[in-house]
Amino acid sequence: MSSLPQTPAPRRICLAGATGTIGRATLAALLRHGHSVTCIVRPGSAARHAAALAGATVVEADLADAPGLAETAFSAAPFDAVISCIASRTGVPADAWAVDHAANLRLLDAAKAAGAGHFILLSAICVQKPLLAFQHAKLAFEAALAASGLRYSIVRPTAFFKSLSGQIERVRNGRPFLIFGDGTLTACKPISDRDLAEFIVGCLDDDSRWNRVLPIGGPGPAINPRQQGEALFALLGQRPRFRSVPLALLDTIGTALGLFGKVVPGLATKAELARIGRYYASESMLVLDPATGRYDAAATPSTGHDTLFDYYRAVIAGSASAERGDHAVF
Repeated sequence: MSSLPQTPAPRRICLAGATGTIGRATLAALLRHGHSVTCIVRPGSAARHAAALAGATVVEADLADAPGLAETAFSAAPFDAVISCIASRTGVPADAWAVDHAANLRLLDAAKAAGAGHFILLSAICVQKPLLAFQHAKLAFEAALAASGLRYSIVRPTAFFKSLSGQIERVRNGRPFLIFGDGTLTACKPISDRDLAEFIVGCLDDDSRWNRVLPIGGPGPAINPRQQGEALFALLGQRPRFRSVPLALLDTIGTALGLFGKVVPGLATKAELARIGRYYASESMLVLDPATGRYDAAATPSTGHDTLFDYYRAVIAGSASAERGDHAVF
């Protein structure tokens, strides 16, 4: 008589960043799989996010306060794993080094001191070609995590649906879809919050995902901005209309803001945001082949079932909302 397959035992999980879009999806996936979850949230924010955090134990703690973090979040029974979904909101240098690096370091130190067995990090695929402050901050923490002696999983997702949905209302209102160049300069394998969350939670029990950097995209072939626009027009029953924006325009804006930013500090922040926009407009969110320096769609792993165009269809129908990220180009 064959034995039944073993169901992994529920784990005690600490989740940081649970109020963000990926964090909320990760919490939902953890609860679906029967895990006991403690969410660390900013002081004073628990009541505001009570509905989204239902089913979890919620602890308010400041990730900038190492002693307080250890006392409030890690003083009870040890966690089996810590999952970090925190990320800087803007990507500007001060924010990136404070959150993507320093806050994660404090979380890692607390996890090690409390005897956690596994640290799962939500990173980003764009760190493969680091030209921006937030990418360097993320890489610095990735290196610290890999050297920590703790079991780790570093998840580097491709583009999010929310970051590719900023033009739905623009097109719905009869305006052209904006592209850079001819719209084929870049490509990605977009991944939904739900599929990414399932992949993150799967790192707990899949030993092939331990002590590894894990690039991951959604299902189907890579798609470029022109294909995104064509699909959106088709879903809206409109004739495709595109307007090309030259990359040189972003270069000019970034250079000008950088120069004026030496005199006006606020413009320095805008210059960095312009550089972030320029990066996403010109670099693919796919695995980068270090030997050729080219992005490789075939080498970019896929997971899940949700497609970007299904998401567009749901937003148009009103059954989903286009919640955009801070780094959306449009």
